[in-house]
Amino acid sequence: MNLPNKITIARICLIPLFMLFLLVDLPFGELEMFNDTIAVSLLIAALIFVIAAGTDWLDGYYARKLNLITSFGKFIDPLADKLLVTAALIGLVEIQLIPAWIAIVIISREFIVTGIRLVAAAEGDVIAASNLGKWKTLTQMVAIIATLLHNIPFSAISFPFADLMLYVAAILTIWSGVDYFVKNKHIILKSV
Repeated sequence: MNLPNKITIARICLIPLFMLFLLVDLPFGELEMFNDTIAVSLLIAALIFVIAAGTDWLDGYYARKLNLITSFGKFIDPLADKLLVTAALIGLVEIQLIPAWIAIVIISREFIVTGIRLVAAAEGDVIAASNLGKWKTLTQMVAIIATLLHNIPFSAISFPFADLMLYVAAILTIWSGVDYFVKNKHIILKSV
């Protein structure tokens, strides 16, 4: 297992720790920031999510720089992103910080794309993430971080940055899903 793949596996291993701080009512108190109050455990969850999300860039950087791109890496890296984002979305719905429909749209697209990837893998093809898919992931992660932080510091000026990013992420998710399907329809048609 090479370094980029180890970093990707570390991202997956951070998910349970992130969920612990997100969902368990830990007695760490609250902080006042930018005229808003936020639970310390939620700040810790946001920090863990930022670190996990950062490993997405880090593993890709090392894979390209050290020429360590593997079929396993092409498969596990987007899967790790999906697991992290899905866990965060479900957790945010659970604590009522985002509407369920946004989580359903995003998670549904991820299941569909994963299904196409599995069909491709069965046919001996590996589909790497597209640039549009990477932008989709980035906007999802920014939206999740902004939501975890209760829109701080934007709440100080009453700018709904977190909500705006959630809608942008939902739109890019749908767009990239359609793009992914169109570009890979030959794989689906070949397997029918």
